[in-house]
Order: sequence, then C-alpha cells, then structure tokens
Amino acid sequence: MSIIERAAGKLGTSDPAPTVIQSAPRVSASVDEGRLIEAAIERAEASFNRVQPPQQPQQPHQQQQPYRQSPKLDDDDGPATIIGSQRGMVDLARLKLAGALTPDAGRSRIAEEYRLIKRPLLINAFGQGGNPPVRNGNLIMVTSSVPGEGKSFTAINLAISMATELESTVLLVDADVTKSSVVRYLGLKADLGLLDVLRDPKVELADVLIKTDIAKLTVLPSGKGFAHATELLASSSMKAFVEDISTRYQDRIIIFDCPPLLATSEASVLASYMGQIVFVVEAERTPQEAVKDALAHLVDCQHVGLVLNKAPARTAGGDYYGYGYGYGGYGEYSKQ
Repeated sequence: MSIIERAAGKLGTSDPAPTVIQSAPRVSASVDEGRLIEAAIERAEASFNRVQPPQQPQQPHQQQQPYRQSPKLDDDDGPATIIGSQRGMVDLARLKLAGALTPDAGRSRIAEEYRLIKRPLLINAFGQGGNPPVRNGNLIMVTSSVPGEGKSFTAINLAISMATELESTVLLVDADVTKSSVVRYLGLKADLGLLDVLRDPKVELADVLIKTDIAKLTVLPSGKGFAHATELLASSSMKAFVEDISTRYQDRIIIFDCPPLLATSEASVLASYMGQIVFVVEAERTPQEAVKDALAHLVDCQHVGLVLNKAPARTAGGDYYGYGYGYGGYGEYSKQ
C-alpha cells in the first residue's frame, strides 16, 4: 500500500462522518518524495485534529443529595425520612386565631382532644402490645360527607398533634384538589405539588415537598389544577403513588386531606387505598342520612373512626361555650 493510501486510511478512520476516499494509483517515488508526501499528510492530519471539537469526558452519574436540615430540625430524621427541597415557616399566629392546634399548646383542651383522637390511629399504624399493625395503617384519610364540616382543619390539627410524638414523623398530603386549603391554613406558599408529580414524570417528589419549621412535619401541596384533576386522583398513577410512599416510608404517618365523599366519586376510590379513615361529622348540622350515605362508600376500609366536630362543650358552671372548632369525641365506626 502506498503512503497516500495509508494516509487516506488514517483520515477515513478519524472523520466521524462517512467519507468515500478513492485510492490513488500506485506510483514510483523517490525516498525524498516519499518523505515530502508523509510530511504533507502529517500536517493535514494535525490541521484536521485541530478543527475537531474537544470531546468532554463522560461524567459519572451523580445522585441528587438530600436537603440537609439544621441540627435542631433534622436530629429526628432517620435514613427513610422524606426530605423536601423546600422549607416553609408555618404561620402559628394564624393557626391560633383560627382556634387550631399549635406545637406549644401543651395541655390545652384542643391538645388533649387530639391526643385522644390520635392514640387509636397510632396503635393501628404501628401495633402495640403484641398486636401487629393493620394493613396500610400508616395511610390515614380525613374526609366528611359534605363540604364545610371542618375536615381540612381536622387533618391539619391531627398532623400537628402526631408530629409532636417522639417516635413518629408526619407527611400531610393535600388531596382535596378542587378546594385545597392546607397550604393556605398553614400560611405556606407552593406552586407545584401532588398533581404535578402524578402528571409529569420529570417532577420528583422531593422537589415539591415542603419541610416545615414544625419538627417532623412535611407538607405535600395539591399542585397546579387542571380540567381533569379529580379524575387523576382515581387513576392508576395515584394508586402507584400511594403504594410507593406507603411501602418506602413505613416509619411515618401519611395523612391525606381528601374531598368529601358525597361531593366527588374520586373520594371513594381514594378510600380504597387507605388503611384508616377519620370521618368528620359537624355536630347539629350534618343530616343523619348524609352520614349514612357517605359511610356506605367506605366498604373497603375496615378501620373508620368518627370525629364529632364543632360540638358545644360545657364549662364548669354548666354553660355552653363556643370554641370555633370543638370536638366531641372519636370512636370506631362499626359496620355490623
């Protein structure tokens, strides 16, 4: 093979684009001519290499690092902790004005009431006294028959109360996508949330979670609304999402603020995913038939507890007083 043929072969292998190179006819050349030709080919190769864009070395895949909390907030976080990329400060003054529970409530009336409400839920979620936890017991749905009974308020108070437990952490999910109010109640700001995670595979759960300044409380907002938002809650994407977070984070309580059962059909589908349901009934307002009709939608859940909301309470002197959102009690609903 001639020098020109060998040089052409080198150039052909260096060019990434397909190139047709015709072989030159064999010629007899002197040694000096051959050296001149080789020098010309080397200069051509050097010029060709200079115009090629430098190849960047392939970077190894870097796993996204979890957000690091300050020692005061993350000393309770274990290896399975959900950590959001956002932080938010809960408006405690706003909650107090609304009569809601706050972490510094101590032994106030509302704090004691929620201690009574959460205790059977925690026992079912994690087991106690040799009794195993119920299936999906860490998934708790808060709902009602109709709008306006205080279910969102109940979900928020329950989440804050459970977040004060020494051995449990809480994720509060705003699943009432048509009338979301969790973020507004807490005084937080959010653009993306649950709906965006369900719709767009590029949106990571960690990107939309809000780690609040209430230790052990993380919030998942409802997200951007769209025309078929309620149908999305009944989709296979929602089912896969619920199954994922329930099995991946078995050490934590996940509370869903869900739509009223008689307002949307999707609420019944959501109920089938849950291990426990907190059913809120407004005292002296919700018709008994509405309660019965709503409870009939909960056939797939064996653990349903009723909270009597806005119930009047007696003072020591026997007079009734209003509390904004008072609670008359909690009890398991029997389907017998």
